[in-house]
Amino acid sequence: MSAERLRIAVADDEPDVREYLEELLPRMGHEVAGSASSGEELAALAVRANPDLIITDIKMPGLDGIEAARAISRGRHVPVILLSAHHDADLVERAAAEPVMAYLIKPVSEADLRAAIPLAMVRFRQSQALAQEAAGLRQALEERKLIERAKGILMRRLRIEEDDAFRRLRKLASSQNRKVVDISRHVAEADEIFRQLEMIAT
Repeated sequence: MSAERLRIAVADDEPDVREYLEELLPRMGHEVAGSASSGEELAALAVRANPDLIITDIKMPGLDGIEAARAISRGRHVPVILLSAHHDADLVERAAAEPVMAYLIKPVSEADLRAAIPLAMVRFRQSQALAQEAAGLRQALEERKLIERAKGILMRRLRIEEDDAFRRLRKLASSQNRKVVDISRHVAEADEIFRQLEMIAT
């Protein structure tokens, strides 16, 4: 039995495959959050059931499994294991751009799923951690740019050196119990207002 109990949504247009997964997953210690027979049903199920993992066939009526995964990921990030009747290089390439963490060829055995499920969850969490780190780095860079801009404004308007400009930003932030970046944002906004007023005056 898996050490982690997951709520898993399954999708396949073949009833026998859905039934197989609905019987197998609970034996492995997981809960079936719901099943779907098309991509549209899967997208709706993901919103309604909020699963931890999705196992879906690729070839289905309407939206295929990859398109459904793409639609689901717009609202919520959830790992996906794709099932296919055969290996298709084009499908693998398409899947690489989506939240697909594993790709299994039918017929899928219990051993296949026991190996794929924990691997998919590990890959997903690593992917999420990297995305958060990248977002943090982007935010840090934007904040650094904003502070540099505010320093430049103070240097120009107050005719002071860079070190003094940064010292004043920090002192004001400390006195108001706020972050330097917040004060810098206000400085930049105020400078823009003054620039607009100066344009009106001319």
